[in-house]
Amino acid sequence: MANIPGIPLNDGKTIPQLGFGVWDVPNDTVARTVVTAVEAGYRLIDTAQGYGNEDGVGRGMVDCGLPREELFITSKLRTRDQGYDATLQSFMGSLDRMGLDYLDLFLIHWPVPRHDRYSDTWKAFVQLQRDGRIRSIGVSNFLEAHLERIIGDSGVVPAVNQIELHPEFQQRDVRNFHKQHNIAIECYSPLGRGQVLGNDIIEKIAARHDTTPAQVIIRWHVQQGLIAIPKSVRAERIKANIDVFGFALDEDDMSGIATLDKPDGKMVGDPATNNSLW
Repeated sequence: MANIPGIPLNDGKTIPQLGFGVWDVPNDTVARTVVTAVEAGYRLIDTAQGYGNEDGVGRGMVDCGLPREELFITSKLRTRDQGYDATLQSFMGSLDRMGLDYLDLFLIHWPVPRHDRYSDTWKAFVQLQRDGRIRSIGVSNFLEAHLERIIGDSGVVPAVNQIELHPEFQQRDVRNFHKQHNIAIECYSPLGRGQVLGNDIIEKIAARHDTTPAQVIIRWHVQQGLIAIPKSVRAERIKANIDVFGFALDEDDMSGIATLDKPDGKMVGDPATNNSLW
């Protein structure tokens, strides 16, 4: 079983560096998928209210048989539930659906800047953390301006920003800001939604190391100190994706992957303009 390193957060907590995402996994099958992931060695499970599978994740937590304290459970707030009071109520719904007393990490899913509720939402997150309902609080898809706003308004720095990051969208320009504020970067779509797997450079590196292209990409995240949450519903891929601690990429490998970055490599919506209240 993989021994997954922990990444220290700015609030004194620790998050597993490699987790398991359940975006787009149906609620009626996600429990079985969570059990498979836990059996493979994952301890971080990442869901969201908008995924519609929180209660299934809760069933999977029970079915896996591990003590609650051995799991690190993340969810994210629906954008339509932003605002101070609405956030407090919506968060309790997540706990109820998953059958939990607390979350290890809760994130604002999108800033939706046009509606201008994310700062008040963050203040509700701060209160929930003070109340012991959330161990660590963070955000997702936040740009530098959004981060500066909530830090300035509350005095509290997010522990995590979960953003799209993969070899074709490496986000090198935002990493210094996160490092300066000690905000951990958690990468969703780390495999570029599968589109990066067939790249010639990635395939050649995988052949040299006798690994899969997915393992190469996940290892690339790990060696940069990033947190990655790959997703699969196939048991063999779930197991393979966590098996990345028995090899290391060399300088030539890392340099080759660095060349894959693209100005138009982003595959998910733009946080500056995504204002959908779903």
